[in-house]
Amino acid sequence: MTTIFYTASSLDGFIATSQHGLDWLLRRDVDPDGPMGYAAFARSVGALVMGAATYEWLLAHDAGWAYAQPTWVLTHRPLPARPGADVRVAHGDVRAVHEQMTAAAGDRDLWVVGGGDVARQFAVAGLLDEIWVQFAPVTLGAGIPFLPLALELALLQTARNREFLCGRYRVVGVPGTPDPVGAEDT
Repeated sequence: MTTIFYTASSLDGFIATSQHGLDWLLRRDVDPDGPMGYAAFARSVGALVMGAATYEWLLAHDAGWAYAQPTWVLTHRPLPARPGADVRVAHGDVRAVHEQMTAAAGDRDLWVVGGGDVARQFAVAGLLDEIWVQFAPVTLGAGIPFLPLALELALLQTARNREFLCGRYRVVGVPGTPDPVGAEDT
């Protein structure tokens, strides 16, 4: 089982505009069944986690709920429910959420959907194994950062999926933490 931050980014490192807009991303040509595409990735996932802003964006822009997997939403405020969806609201240390996700996912991977701060929390806790990012051919100049954290990464795979440059990275370490991410106790 692998915990993966699977996302897209502008070339200048933003996951959304300052107003949480994704029009710049949604108008791009991508093959969901292509290299490092969404379709195969989504089938490999057993549980998801996202922040409140991502959840609210999905509720506002999606007529249905795209996920059959249990989904955790990290927030400190009340959120509207999604009828028929297995959505669980959580707050506090992400270690407890990761443990619950692991139990629910069986042998399938865990998906950190968004946003960048949720991925940051998982990385700082030593729970983020990989980052898969699809870089769109656009710069935004400002917006919500793709990942607001310094990380050491190792490149595992690259691909081109129509307009997107795709990269898969292993998280090697979080600078400033005592041990590399995933290091065993000695």
